[in-house]
Amino acid sequence: MATRKRNLYILMVANLLMSASMTMIMPFLSLYIETFGDYSDAYVQRWAGYIFGVTFLVAFIFSPIWGRIGDKHGYKGILILTSVGLSVCIFLMGFAHSVTYLLILRIFMGIVTGFIGVSNAFIARQTPRNEAGKILGTLQLGGVTGMLFGPLIGGAMADLFGFKNTFTITGIAIMIAALIVAFGVKEVRTEEQKEAAKVVYSRRAVLKQIFTLRVLFTVMIITALIQIANFSVQPLLALYVGDMTQSNNIAFLSGLAFSATGFGNLVMTRKWGQLGDKYGYEKILNILLIMAAIFVIPQAFVTNLWVFIFFRFLFGIAIGGMVPCTTAYIRLAAPGVMQGEMLGYNQSARFLGNVIGPILGGTLAGYTGIPSVFLFMSFMFFVAFFVLLYALHSDRKRRVNVD
Repeated sequence: MATRKRNLYILMVANLLMSASMTMIMPFLSLYIETFGDYSDAYVQRWAGYIFGVTFLVAFIFSPIWGRIGDKHGYKGILILTSVGLSVCIFLMGFAHSVTYLLILRIFMGIVTGFIGVSNAFIARQTPRNEAGKILGTLQLGGVTGMLFGPLIGGAMADLFGFKNTFTITGIAIMIAALIVAFGVKEVRTEEQKEAAKVVYSRRAVLKQIFTLRVLFTVMIITALIQIANFSVQPLLALYVGDMTQSNNIAFLSGLAFSATGFGNLVMTRKWGQLGDKYGYEKILNILLIMAAIFVIPQAFVTNLWVFIFFRFLFGIAIGGMVPCTTAYIRLAAPGVMQGEMLGYNQSARFLGNVIGPILGGTLAGYTGIPSVFLFMSFMFFVAFFVLLYALHSDRKRRVNVD
């Protein structure tokens, strides 16, 4: 019990540093591309989408592999490896001089982007099923806090010290997270877990299990839809904020817009997990989807930066509970020996959404303007709501027929 709590809080701190460091570069990524040459707005928007998304395309492939290795050999080594790899990649981004150089580094970054997903699997494996939502919500507090302060700090640092120094500091922060895990986390594998790890499940068997459980498969689809919606606008926020203000501190203000969502996450993430434990993760997830769809719509029409930031905060309240609810549901439904790999596939679904979203958002913004991307986001959340509603209805109907 004491070891489990210690691991939880250490990984929460590591997730804080990791999320803060990962999000520190987000507010100025599109601005960084502009420093490579005299490019049109459409060119910058398009390449911001490509460079932002390619990391998650590669991570989509590698995430289940990390989960499978973790199920067999333990999670701590993977946590250290991925955090060190991320540190090196982000440090080298400060020396980028072209979109091609930056694209290559983002590809390598995708290979080692697995820390937060693996930490979820690590804690989920140690957590009693009836407390999964609360515990995973607690773990996410670290990531949410990092998301809250990371963009704000990154935007301010970019304005004060320049892009290169910000990348350098970010790389160092991630290396600190690696050291915290290396010396602080203790992984204890029970004899039962060691024996279970000797049982070899083929990827086909794991995929069959996913497709057999209809709501489980639907939750993974919804995970992808959520990320498509959320990440379609992420690379464009700095440009959108720039259109709302004449301030010289655009990077800082765009960081503030990012952080507003993180603050909304921080306020309610753990509470949504507890409500999921009590009332059912699927029910809470459906409530969150409809809330997110509604709170996104005004963001397409506001012209005042502070009103925009307010609606980003409300949106953050809704989206903050989605990760603990989906992760806890998979923890509840998946067999123990497959949990790491199944959570890896769910993480892959997130990464797939992270790939598709920026590309669709950047392309849509290039043709119809950035406000239309927010309407697209709302539409995707409504689609996810109805997909889950249909799956739950079909599952109840099937159980009635079986009975």
